Amino acid sequence: MPEHCINLGLIGWPLEHSMSPQIHQAALHKLGICGNYRLFAIEPNNIMDIAISDLFDHVVSGELTGLNITLPHKQNVLPFLSDLTPAAAHIGAVNTVFLEDGLLKGDNTDAAGFLNDLAHLPFVELTPALILGAGGAARAVLFSLLEAGHPVSIAARNPTKAQTLADSFNSIAKTPIQVLPLEDHALAQISNTIGLVVNATPLGMSPNIETCPWPETLPLPVNASIYDLVYNPADTLLVRRARQSGRPACSGLGMLVEQASLAFERWTGLAAPRETMKQAAQQASKLSMNTSL
Repeated sequence: MPEHCINLGLIGWPLEHSMSPQIHQAALHKLGICGNYRLFAIEPNNIMDIAISDLFDHVVSGELTGLNITLPHKQNVLPFLSDLTPAAAHIGAVNTVFLEDGLLKGDNTDAAGFLNDLAHLPFVELTPALILGAGGAARAVLFSLLEAGHPVSIAARNPTKAQTLADSFNSIAKTPIQVLPLEDHALAQISNTIGLVVNATPLGMSPNIETCPWPETLPLPVNASIYDLVYNPADTLLVRRARQSGRPACSGLGMLVEQASLAFERWTGLAAPRETMKQAAQQASKLSMNTSL
């Protein structure tokens, strides 16, 4: 067990609704580790590089043990890192920074965290999957599904962006990645073939909780499980629609805990107390919802 205090933190913008401090503080307390987890809000502007570089210097000096990275900086931090894990290199985005052999390294625990939590949903192994959205969140999901062998389609409001994303991952795809517009007619054509739908858009996220990425006039795929990366609120409109129609569904709260657990293990070398971290996330989610009412 580490003998000194562990100083951790999260870089992103905005960070007001982050649950990471509660999750990691609960883990530190459970294991009896002296430490803290702070938020470092860095606005995306022409001086953000200075702030990022300064925080990374603190990791190199040992003042900080490690950092999480969230939107919009998961790619902005890449130039400051000496090395990337294979997953982070292929995804092209980092959410965990740590020091190894004196070098500043970047990892992406989102992909493994997603797959770990996905195991809780019933779906046919290697079933065709549909990702909604083509932004940063979609990259880790796409990588993990392709690595697991799933045929994948991407539906996005910007098909050009989706095609660029698909092109960058086709080298590891067993079958070509299909791209289509996020519109009723296109989704209806493939709906019967889909076994898993993953929402990687921000639609449904607090405070815009009555938005949904799936068209209102189109029934959800009859044989699909639904995974919504949004975790605040815990039950999004998409998740509620899915359950009301008898389809298995869950939010991204489990993925949030899993990716945090993997980062915690990277920093400490200790097994993360997942159940404690899950309880902390659930409590933080309830508090967030009560505050917004």
